[in-house]
Amino acid sequence: MTETTATAPAPVGDPFTDNILYADHITIRFGGLVAVDDVSFAIPPRSVTSLIGPNGAGKTTFFNVLTGLYEASEGSVHLNGRDVTTVKPHRRAAMGMARTFQNIRLFGLMTAEENVMVAMHPHLKAGVLSTIIRTPGQRREEREARDTARELLAYVGIPKAEGELARNLSYGDQRRLEIARAMALQPKVLLLDEPTAGMNPQESAAFNDFVYRVRDERGISVLLIEHDMSVIMKISERITVLDRGRMIAEGTPDDIRNNQQVIEAYLGKTGTREGRRLPVAEKGTA
Repeated sequence: MTETTATAPAPVGDPFTDNILYADHITIRFGGLVAVDDVSFAIPPRSVTSLIGPNGAGKTTFFNVLTGLYEASEGSVHLNGRDVTTVKPHRRAAMGMARTFQNIRLFGLMTAEENVMVAMHPHLKAGVLSTIIRTPGQRREEREARDTARELLAYVGIPKAEGELARNLSYGDQRRLEIARAMALQPKVLLLDEPTAGMNPQESAAFNDFVYRVRDERGISVLLIEHDMSVIMKISERITVLDRGRMIAEGTPDDIRNNQQVIEAYLGKTGTREGRRLPVAEKGTA
């Protein structure tokens, strides 16, 4: 069996300025371990892109480099044409990059509405003094923020959760709340780490429709890490595959489904045969 070498297609135009997010030759090392090895990756405007790979492939590590939680050992990250390689995570968020986490991170003792309002802070104008003395402008801004929070909760499908403590919501509703909070940052690109984890098939199908709405109605590009291959193959316009820190394939869902290197990465060379397809669902951690 002949192995094919995966190479990313040549970017259209300038990859640094014509994409919402572009990672240029990213390498990250932890001591002697190379977790991500020379990976370049582009997210075009108004797109749905997925990052997949077997356990330990480096997906979440790469995600953390994109969002600024980890600093790349080599390479650079560009957001909307600006080099953000050394920019802190909160500044990247204010510049248009929002993310969710594999393990849900909400303020459990705050209501759903309050969780969403917290994320609006970078876009609010009221200062400390006006907040203390409750100026008319501050009160108006707070009312508008509450209205926006409620609108976002309705948009993600949990309109009745506004007054509920986050910790009292079901697992699926907590996932939706985390997405609403990320959208409150007014992102240009939304990075979702295993967003359908814990969802049943009906909830996963509804999530697919939601992602298209986010792209089409709000013009937001979406990047997903996801282990449910049925979701990935249905929802993605383009898929990038990592294995042991390296990009081994990039293309459309049909390209990836039939790529022998991808099949071997998921199933192992000894367990594959010509023509075997990817499993419908692959469960595990990144």
